[in-house]
Amino acid sequence: MEPNAYWIALRKRWIVIVALTVIGAGVAYGVAQLATPLYRSTSSLFVSSESGNSTSDLLQGSTYSQNLVQSYTQLATMPAVLQPVIDQLGLDMTSTELGRSVTAQSPLDTVIIEITATDETPERATQIADAVALSLSNVASELSPKDALGQPSVSLRQVSTAAVPRFPFFPSTLLFVAAGAAMGFALAAVYALLRQLLNKRLRDADEVEGLGAASLAAIPEDRNSSAGVVLLSAPHGLVAEEYRRLRTNIEFSDIDNSVKVVLVTSGSPAEGKSTVAVNLALALGERTRRVLLIDGDLRLPSVAEYCRIDGSVGLTSVLRGSARAENAIQPWADKIDVLPSGMVPPNPNQLLASKAMAQFMTAMTKVYDFIVVDSSPLLPTVDALTLAQSADGVVVVARAHKTRRSDLSRVLESLHTVNAPVLGVATNRVKSSVKSAYYGEPSLPADVDEAPETIRTNVLTADASLKRQPRPQPSR
Repeated sequence: MEPNAYWIALRKRWIVIVALTVIGAGVAYGVAQLATPLYRSTSSLFVSSESGNSTSDLLQGSTYSQNLVQSYTQLATMPAVLQPVIDQLGLDMTSTELGRSVTAQSPLDTVIIEITATDETPERATQIADAVALSLSNVASELSPKDALGQPSVSLRQVSTAAVPRFPFFPSTLLFVAAGAAMGFALAAVYALLRQLLNKRLRDADEVEGLGAASLAAIPEDRNSSAGVVLLSAPHGLVAEEYRRLRTNIEFSDIDNSVKVVLVTSGSPAEGKSTVAVNLALALGERTRRVLLIDGDLRLPSVAEYCRIDGSVGLTSVLRGSARAENAIQPWADKIDVLPSGMVPPNPNQLLASKAMAQFMTAMTKVYDFIVVDSSPLLPTVDALTLAQSADGVVVVARAHKTRRSDLSRVLESLHTVNAPVLGVATNRVKSSVKSAYYGEPSLPADVDEAPETIRTNVLTADASLKRQPRPQPSR
């Protein structure tokens, strides 16, 4: 994954990340409220040597005391010290259980021992801390070497008694909530990244940028348009507006060089390239005087079916010389002419790579303001690479939740290998939460069958576009 792909994966699933973060914080808050509060109290002892009169003796006694501090710290949690505490306070526990709630430590380079007791009640925590300090002092006196008078050479004095704590130290609600939120965020981030890594299919247009290509459009899924020619059946819908966005991005993709011939291709069949080509031609017809739509897919043509015209005579007829261009090109929608593929030839790539094809494209660029060519999918055939040499720009169509990212990368790499001018990727059938009628759709009667014939055919099948009078054919 590219570095920006991680950010795209997290941004794309931000709802899951926010939800799990909030859930984690909420669960942690509930746990903190249900947890048993614990209180902590500390008592301090000072270890000193009782022998020596000179400075040298006192220095040796201090060093001796420091050496014993660590031993006394360990002694504080042993049964010899804790059992008397249990007997004194009448605790219903063993010395091992009491040892889990008592800790002893000594600050570095000091002869002070801090004894801390933890309990569910603040009063008993205070009593245990003081009782352990007193018991440790007594046991240390018994174990300490005696001087000539029979007195212990080392003594432990309590210098700080335990204070009754006012607030529990556990649980810390703020700390619990912060930890829960962090765990929820971490789980959500791992989930988002794993989904990105394990899912090999393109999910939306944002992932196109991670493959090093420009995202020209994110065409929403339109289940209400069976014909797919939404620029005629639903010209005011969100899908139609996205095709207009695609048109605008193509027009401004190369400021220095005018883009006049656009090749539309895809990696695999059934990704929507023909639908995009037809609607793109209609969108271009709204801004330019004359647009030619060519079905360059000589293996599995479909433009004639989308446009509902006769496709028996077309590009193959012109290239073989069996028909003139002005006779093969058919007027379709307003400002749009269509050249179907014609009969499927046995040698499609040779026809597309022929001089006749190059001469035909040169002649058409002098007549039309814009030419859209629908080609075969690039991965199973190389026809698109051949046609790309005559195009000013190539639009790659990918289908969300179907196109594999690896396949799209292969398509882009193949086009870059032959120095094809790739304009970007148009992601087709993207799931959108925005209503397609946001911009307002023409309303139909409640019973469509009772609608006037012109409205019913124009909105539902776009057949009304075929009833207009043919324009005079351009001189070739």
